[in-house]
Amino acid sequence: MEEGAELSVVVSQVVQRLRGTHLHSHLEREAKECLHRPEIRIECLKEDVRNFLKKTGWERKLQNAVYRELHVLPQPSHAAAPPEHTKEPLAYMRKAQACWEKRILKSLNSMSTELGVPLARKRPVREQKELLQKWSEMGTNEPDLSHFRPVYAPKDFLEVLTSLRNPNLDSSDEASCRSHLGLIQVSLNVKDIPEMREFFCELSLEKGQLGIDDHTSFPPDLFESDHICLGKKVLSEQDSAAAQQYSRQGCPTGLRAHLWALILNCSNDPEDVMHYEQLKAGVINHDLLVDNLIYKDVKLTASNDDYYFVFEDYLYQVLLCFSRDTAVLEHFNYSSATPPTCHTKGQSGAEDGTSVYPPNGVVPFHGFSMYVAPLCFLYKEPSQLYSVFREMYVRYFFRLHSISSSPSGIVSLCLQFEKLLQVYLPQLFYHLRETGAQPLRIAFKWMVRAFSGYLATDQLLLLWDRILGYDSMEILAVLAAAVFAFRAENLMEVTSLAAAEAVLADLSTLKVMPLLQIFLFATVI
Repeated sequence: MEEGAELSVVVSQVVQRLRGTHLHSHLEREAKECLHRPEIRIECLKEDVRNFLKKTGWERKLQNAVYRELHVLPQPSHAAAPPEHTKEPLAYMRKAQACWEKRILKSLNSMSTELGVPLARKRPVREQKELLQKWSEMGTNEPDLSHFRPVYAPKDFLEVLTSLRNPNLDSSDEASCRSHLGLIQVSLNVKDIPEMREFFCELSLEKGQLGIDDHTSFPPDLFESDHICLGKKVLSEQDSAAAQQYSRQGCPTGLRAHLWALILNCSNDPEDVMHYEQLKAGVINHDLLVDNLIYKDVKLTASNDDYYFVFEDYLYQVLLCFSRDTAVLEHFNYSSATPPTCHTKGQSGAEDGTSVYPPNGVVPFHGFSMYVAPLCFLYKEPSQLYSVFREMYVRYFFRLHSISSSPSGIVSLCLQFEKLLQVYLPQLFYHLRETGAQPLRIAFKWMVRAFSGYLATDQLLLLWDRILGYDSMEILAVLAAAVFAFRAENLMEVTSLAAAEAVLADLSTLKVMPLLQIFLFATVI
């Protein structure tokens, strides 16, 4: 597709997506109202209206909205390409994802049948009132969850990824066999360290970083105070693109919540608060089987975490509302996944008697609540916490539990991690492989959770600064490899998977930025 035609397609898609939004209606209203102002002249109407919208900040809001759409829109494909190529260009990946979805749905239906619990039911009025009264203290509820089990855990998903094969690849090719010494047996184009250095150039040793400079012997005002001043200026400008560039060197603790919301274009307007209240009403009115999976997951993960147990109530509120949010379905337009459909008693579904279940199309798995938990440190208002989490999910987190060829997808991250170890730590990789401790079996759970629950929270937030800054999950694979490099001496002594897991059991003392910098910019290549 020619560049001009490609740009035209993108512009029309952005316009179509923004038309009918709250922003569009606000802009229309402001433009109409400004016509009555004396400074608006009929002979240069277009220019005067544009200047008025610029002065009043609406032009910046429109720019941020367009910037947000450009982040989530899939790359324009060839005009002759079938529609499914937009979701995932590789047929074998699409097939594997479809098979995985069938397994999840079968597990969900089996649980419903075995336990005699309907997928969805309307709550009796008395139960609705009780839930409404306990909304802010749901952690005090102690429902019997002993018979419920997670639909799947990260290790189950890893087994699916290790079985992936490209049917077009000649498996007898000797060079191909040598290149797949790890668990991932498919070939994808992933970056090596020279390419990583170019991509993550702002993380170089010569540049100041939050997460490093504040732990050195230098006075903190050498970098940190200047960086905070710059951060305040970025916030005053309300420019999403500038905020994203800024976060590549880390966000100051006091500004992070505002900067992330700006990058993600989450403003917590009255419309957002109202939307959250509508979702809350949906939770009050209807009980879903997946609610029990959410309760169970929070109890098994965040409630047992030293950092996150205090946010148990917030997690229930956000995740229960998330499961009802049909706006999340929009991300399936650019995801390799397809929302599951079920026969739900008492609900009017499509013509064939089915409807998307859960309503947001996302079945929670073991550890899902850990995507929300770190955000609880940043946002006190449940509606804003919810908006930021939802945007983080539809931009980034969905790629960590779906099968795709995306550079930020979990398959590429696994392959990248294994290749980094094979090329730059070959002795360690070979030793672990020979002892039955394939490195990916340990690192997979870190990456699928974006390290949430494994790093100390301040370090995790510094890592997520860079995910937002670079609009990429690839840094997860780099950090996973860097952790192995840091513990290499101890790992060379292990003789089993259990021993290797013991060496890497506690990451809570690690400092993220020194590890990333040393691995990326001090590794001999």
